[in-house]
Amino acid sequence: MSAQNVGSRDGHQAFRLHMVTWNVGTAEPPADVRSLLQLDSQPATDLFVIGLQEVNATPVQYISDLIYEDSWSHLLMDTLAPMGYIKVTSVRMQGLLLILFAKQVHLPFIRDIQSTYTRTGLFGYWGNKGGVSVRFSFYGHMLCFLNCHLAAHMNYALQRMDEFEYILDRQDFDMYNTPQVLDHKLVFWFGDLNFRIADHGMHFLRSSVNNSRFNLLWDRDQLTMMKKKEPILQEFEEGPLCFKPTYKFDRFSETYDTSGKKRKPAWTDRILWRIKPKAIETVDENSSTSSSADDDEYPIKVMQDMYTCDVSYGVSDHKPVIATFDLEMRKKVETPLVKLTVEGHWSADEDATFTYTILENLESSTWDWIGLYKIGFRSASHYSTFAWVKDDEVAANGEVVTVQMNKNELPLLAGDYVLGYYSTNMQTLIAFSPTFLILESRLAVMEGLLPENINGHEK
Repeated sequence: MSAQNVGSRDGHQAFRLHMVTWNVGTAEPPADVRSLLQLDSQPATDLFVIGLQEVNATPVQYISDLIYEDSWSHLLMDTLAPMGYIKVTSVRMQGLLLILFAKQVHLPFIRDIQSTYTRTGLFGYWGNKGGVSVRFSFYGHMLCFLNCHLAAHMNYALQRMDEFEYILDRQDFDMYNTPQVLDHKLVFWFGDLNFRIADHGMHFLRSSVNNSRFNLLWDRDQLTMMKKKEPILQEFEEGPLCFKPTYKFDRFSETYDTSGKKRKPAWTDRILWRIKPKAIETVDENSSTSSSADDDEYPIKVMQDMYTCDVSYGVSDHKPVIATFDLEMRKKVETPLVKLTVEGHWSADEDATFTYTILENLESSTWDWIGLYKIGFRSASHYSTFAWVKDDEVAANGEVVTVQMNKNELPLLAGDYVLGYYSTNMQTLIAFSPTFLILESRLAVMEGLLPENINGHEK
């Protein structure tokens, strides 16, 4: 487990969060995104949250992506799955895409996942601009990630602010304690927010950037200026802009726009965060102070370790922005909802048996299922085979339910696997068995089968 124990306060742990925002300009992904994800960094990342804007959304491409998943998601899954990261969920609205990955060990404690989107393009009828969000409970703490693409051009700063407030107002979740974005204990707002650098001329801008004197530009950054007069923005924090403005570059270069338009450089791509302010205590006896008490007992501390851009990527006229955080918290929940136990030795020579037990109050369904996953799997749908849970009625708490898997559905070759319980109501994998070995079948041994010989794919 990559979460680090924090010695300063008993029971607290620091979880590493790696975030990326990138306007990809309808381009296909580069061949390699390992440096973007910083997979060699230590301590290892616990959660990856990637927000993209302007993913290719032509009608034919968009329909294809809805069926098969887009090329960016494929590349991210292909890169992260071998490292033990699983795609938890994603949400897409035309060119806007938000994806959450997590280490397998955390999945049983990522619950109540919901996503939504809000259009702001063409008076709210077109999804080329707007916001997509994912909210979930992480070890009992309510987190929300909002990826936005706001109105472009220098003179539309007020419209960008209006769009942000409109998105916050329109996004609703079916959660009694966090029905809107700002109800969550921790919110990350990021994306191509499109705020520009006002007033300064092109020569001064480029000279300041070329000499890494970024601080000379901060006071004319539109988002920084808006924070001084917009109360809602004052609740958000952002690290210092100690990296090159990320827009607008000639593609496949580190040179700012040389086209006829010669766009001024700007920090359009940003990552901000907000810890929910403590409830204001009042003398009204009917007022609730439970959120304040909860914050005192289970606070979240956010520490930003890195805020930068990676200028080496050139497929877009924007450079990707990276932020890494340590989220220090004390777990509010530590018990999985379900226990999965593998019985005996498994191979494709005979039917296999396992049991599951509901441990906590779980709104289970007869549509829940248990998948068999080879280690290195990409997402909940990337199973080798699956079995439905008890199909005549919902299992009771503490009841040990025995399930069999048909031998004809099991892999013929040896490999390390886990069982995963998928909750239809929670739309995620909520429990895993310990890793176990499936033995090579006698058929595979006798015929000398190789992975590519078995139904055209590895089993």
